[in-house]
Amino acid sequence: MAKKIERCSFCGREKAQTNVLIAGLDAHICDYCVSQAQTIISEEITTKTNKQFTKIELQKPQEIKKFLDQYVIGQDEAKIVMAVAVYNHFKRITQKSPNHDDDVEIEKSNIIMVGETGTGKTLLARTIAKMLKVPFCIADATVLTEAGYVGEDVESILSRLLQVADYNVAAAEKGIIFIDEIDKIARKSDNPSITRDVSGEGVQQALLKLLEGSVVNVPPQGGRKHPEQRMIQIDTKNILFIAGGAFDGINKVIASRLRTNVIGYSFADGKDSVDKENLLQYISPPDLKKFGLIPEIVGRMPVVTFMHPLKKETLRKILTEPKNALIKQYTKLFEMDGIKLKVEDAVLDFIVDKSIEFRLGARGLRSIIEGILTDAMFELPSSKSAKELRIDINYAEEKFRKTNISKLRVA
Repeated sequence: MAKKIERCSFCGREKAQTNVLIAGLDAHICDYCVSQAQTIISEEITTKTNKQFTKIELQKPQEIKKFLDQYVIGQDEAKIVMAVAVYNHFKRITQKSPNHDDDVEIEKSNIIMVGETGTGKTLLARTIAKMLKVPFCIADATVLTEAGYVGEDVESILSRLLQVADYNVAAAEKGIIFIDEIDKIARKSDNPSITRDVSGEGVQQALLKLLEGSVVNVPPQGGRKHPEQRMIQIDTKNILFIAGGAFDGINKVIASRLRTNVIGYSFADGKDSVDKENLLQYISPPDLKKFGLIPEIVGRMPVVTFMHPLKKETLRKILTEPKNALIKQYTKLFEMDGIKLKVEDAVLDFIVDKSIEFRLGARGLRSIIEGILTDAMFELPSSKSAKELRIDINYAEEKFRKTNISKLRVA
């Protein structure tokens, strides 16, 4: 009886004609077919990525703001500025190449958002990411240093964007980058320093080429750990940069320019009254320069907007109204265990009052709720009889007293 010759079930090659013949239950596949299949899969994934990021739906500014309203309470001025910036960015990257008759080339308008911690700067950027058809990433400026020092190079920002775009360079070159904590790289004074400031002014100088628009060699896996890797060139002229920061202390700079005082009496007699409770609304580029941003950075981020400090009414709405409101999130968590959560209105007011008292902003709301509900979230999932949890003011106050937040001292 003749010996059965093993063949590749796809191309028909005999085992002797292949390097490796992989056996399955009822079939075989050779190394040539495996390699070809890998190429087909890679091309298919790239095609899907291209379709995901090249089909741009140009939404009008009012439509963008309506979407933001579903997730972010208040901050109408910042929403309008962001909506216009994103809309113009879409128009800019879809602009046809200038011809001889019309050589007008639209320049990008990078943005700086100024606001106290917990006012929603990062949330606003994340929410925009939900609706965009372009790659979007958030980078933290606090970890950036000059090249050659411990920390991350500014090119690592582009590496993150490239990863989001699944290493599709064309898509990454039309993306949006949100740089958080931009105020942390401000130089120590408005005067040029004779000493090396590797995590301040040095980073600002390195960011200039990214903000202005230039071809940058980007290490896809991080330049310091893999120095042998092949660099990828990315043109940043169509990448929109949005920066956010608390700029703690800039109120004094604004007050000085307005010739008023943060505390005490105002000497601006005969002039328009100044709202001392919200000096950030008077922010201007010269204030950012005096705070510690170099003039070149301020010039390359010409659009400046601000976030209002959150008042009691706004914080109250944040708890219940947005699509991803905190109370809705915890209600969903308990529903997964078959427990119905009910929170009284007095408890919501209590949570807001404590957040204002300890100056925690919107970010602090979650910490307070977590402290109140931790015991219940620990005990009730193991209880077979628990079907409903009602949180009243007595329960909330008792649980809050046990948390570390209640031991904070307000400065």
